[in-house]
Amino acid sequence: AFLDLSGPSEIKGVWKDSITLPCAYVPVEDLVQQTLTWTVVHDKGSGTIFRRDDSGDHVLLAEYRDRVSIPKDAPGNVSLLILSLEISDRGTYTCQVTWRDSNNSLIAKEITTSLEVVKVAATKPIIRAAEPGLTLPAGASTSLTCEAGGSPPISYRWFRGAPAGTAELLSSGAELAWPSLRPSDSGTYFCEAHNR
Repeated sequence: AFLDLSGPSEIKGVWKDSITLPCAYVPVEDLVQQTLTWTVVHDKGSGTIFRRDDSGDHVLLAEYRDRVSIPKDAPGNVSLLILSLEISDRGTYTCQVTWRDSNNSLIAKEITTSLEVVKVAATKPIIRAAEPGLTLPAGASTSLTCEAGGSPPISYRWFRGAPAGTAELLSSGAELAWPSLRPSDSGTYFCEAHNR
């Protein structure tokens, strides 16, 4: 039986976002996964992040506790999900799997992925409207949602254009909602997105 792990040799993650480090194989009959380990080498040194064996799942490095997991119910998918990426997470990650065959001998394979963590400026936001065509009757309810990409957290501010070209700050938050529209709500609205 032929077994191989697959995954990218390098991957970029966004600071404060989550990332999946892919590692997968096609299960083969007569070969039983015995252990799975994810190890890392980075500036702070090296160590085993995660180990899955007969006794269960173990997170062994304190700085990854509560922010790493591996799919439970997807045979062959042993990818590592890391939440809330820190700059210090950058490094070289190794996925190693051992299998036992029907003769009780062990087969081991590993792949290595280097992770870079980048900070991304907020992109120019887009405004999504709850309904197409923003001509609405008085009394209707509606909302506008502002969306931008980039490193979280992203904060939003809504402005309304005023005569003389000034802008009046309405609210902070991705969504601007009107439970019941009045004619005086007509106007031009702007959204601003920024991050750290």
